[in-house]
Amino acid sequence: MTAENAAGERPAPKGPAEPADASEQMHIRRDKREKLLANGEPPYPVTLPRTHSLAEVRAKYPDLEPDTATGEKVGVVGRVVFIRNTGKLCFATLQEGDGTRLQAMLSLANVGEQRLADWKALVDLGDHVFVSGEVISSRRGELSVMVDEWRMASKALRPMPTLHADLNEETRVRQRYVDLMVREEARRMVYTRSRITKSVRDTLDSHGYVEVETPMLNLVHGGATARPFETHLNAFDQHMTLRIATELYLKRAVVGGIERVYEIGRVFRNEGVDSTHSPEFTTLECYEAYADQFTMADRMKEIILNVADVVGTRKIETPEGTIDLDGEWRWLGVYPGLSEAVGEEVTPDTPLERLLEIGDAHGVKTDPLWTQEKAVIELFGEIVEPTLLNPTFVYDYPPSAQPLARPHREDPRLIEAWDLIIGGMERGTAFSELIDPVIQRERLTEQSRLAAEGDDEAMALDEDFLRALEYGAPPMGGIGLGIDRLVMLFTQAGIRETILFPLLKPEAN
Repeated sequence: MTAENAAGERPAPKGPAEPADASEQMHIRRDKREKLLANGEPPYPVTLPRTHSLAEVRAKYPDLEPDTATGEKVGVVGRVVFIRNTGKLCFATLQEGDGTRLQAMLSLANVGEQRLADWKALVDLGDHVFVSGEVISSRRGELSVMVDEWRMASKALRPMPTLHADLNEETRVRQRYVDLMVREEARRMVYTRSRITKSVRDTLDSHGYVEVETPMLNLVHGGATARPFETHLNAFDQHMTLRIATELYLKRAVVGGIERVYEIGRVFRNEGVDSTHSPEFTTLECYEAYADQFTMADRMKEIILNVADVVGTRKIETPEGTIDLDGEWRWLGVYPGLSEAVGEEVTPDTPLERLLEIGDAHGVKTDPLWTQEKAVIELFGEIVEPTLLNPTFVYDYPPSAQPLARPHREDPRLIEAWDLIIGGMERGTAFSELIDPVIQRERLTEQSRLAAEGDDEAMALDEDFLRALEYGAPPMGGIGLGIDRLVMLFTQAGIRETILFPLLKPEAN
C-alpha cells in the first residue's frame, strides 16, 4: 500500500500505542458486540466461506489495469487496518497474518442500505471481517474486492494501536501480539528465525544426523556451568531441575549407537537477564562419533554459511564494522591472544597475582578468589573477545573452562575446545569430547566440590551419565550453538526481539 490508499485515506499521525480513552472505546465496542448478537449475527462465528487468502488474490492479479473488473468472485478474510466511511461508498484495507493487504470497497448499490449502515455502525479498526465480491481494480489502480456481502469474523473489543505509531520497547515485547499486528519488522523476525532454524536442521540432516528429544526435567543438572531452576515432582516426591543443557542425554544416545545426533530445544538457566542473555533460550547441540574439534569447526562453518545464504547475505553490517563471512575464519589460542592484547606473555604458569594485576590495569573487575585458570578465562573474555569482529575460533582453553572436553592431545595443561566469536560475542562452542569415564569422574567430582563450597553454577556428579561412559563411548566431537544468538547475528537485534515471547517481569497492577 502507498501512504495514501485508493480512497484517499492518509495514515493516522504517530501517537501512543493505545488511545488514552481505551476504556471508553472498549465499552462502545462491547455495545457493538451486543448489537451484533441482537441482530442474529455471531460476533465470533465458527467458520466462514473463505475461498482465497489475500496473498492468493494478489498473486493471481499482480498487474491489473486501473478501472478493470475480472469477473471472478472471491471470499476473503482480514483484519481491518484502515477504514474510511463516506456517504454511499466505504473503503477498508484488510490485512492477513503475513502482512499482505487488500482493499475492500462497499457501495450502497452492491450491499444495500441496511448492510452499508450496519458496516458503518458496527465495524471498527482491528476487527476481522469476511467480505465476498468481484475482484476489481479501482480507478487509481488499487486491487480491490467490490463487496456484495460482508460478515463479522471476530469483533475486536480493545482498540487497535495506531498502525504507523512507534510502539515503545516495553509494549513490543510485553504485548508481542500487538507488535506483530502493527509492525512489519516484528513479523519479519518470526519468519527469519524460522528460516534460520530450518536451515540448521537441513544442514545437519544432509550429513546423516538424527534429531531427537531429551528430557527437560532432570534429576541431576549438567552439561554446562550454570545455576538451574529448581522444581518438585509430586508423583515421586522428588526434587528436580529444569535442564541447563541437552549434552549429557545426547551423549548417552551416541553411546547407544546413534552416532550422529542433534537436538534443537529450550534450555533454562537461572541467571541474569540483559541484551544478550535470557533465562530460557534455544540451543542446538549435536554430537558426531569419530569426529573432533576440527571436524566440528567445519560443521559449524557450513551451518552458518548456509544460514547466511538463506537470509541473503554473507556480509553483515554492524556499528563496529562489516562482518565478512567469506573472509578468513581465524584460529586464535587463548594464551597467545591474551598475551598480544595485554602486551606481555601470559602462559598456564603465570601466577594468579600477576593476572589480577593485569586485570586491574585493563579495567577488569577481578576476584582474588578466582583460580589461575578462571582469571585467564575472564581476562580473555573481557579484554580480547569484544575485539573479535570477524569469525574467530578461540581455542586451547585451560581445563576448567569446559569440564566435559578432552585433554589436549599435545599439551596436558589445555583442553580440545573452541568458542566461535563473531561480532565480539560467543555464538557457539565445540569440543573433542571427553569419553574417558575415569577422567570424567575426576572432573565432575571437582565440580561437586566447588558446588559444596558455594559455587551455584558448578555441575553435579551424574552417576548415570558416568555409567553410560563406562559402557564405552566412541571418540566424538560436539557442538553447542545458541539459536537466539545466531538470529541476533543476522538481524542485529537484541535477544528480546529475537525471542517471540521473552520472559518479563510481571506487570505492576
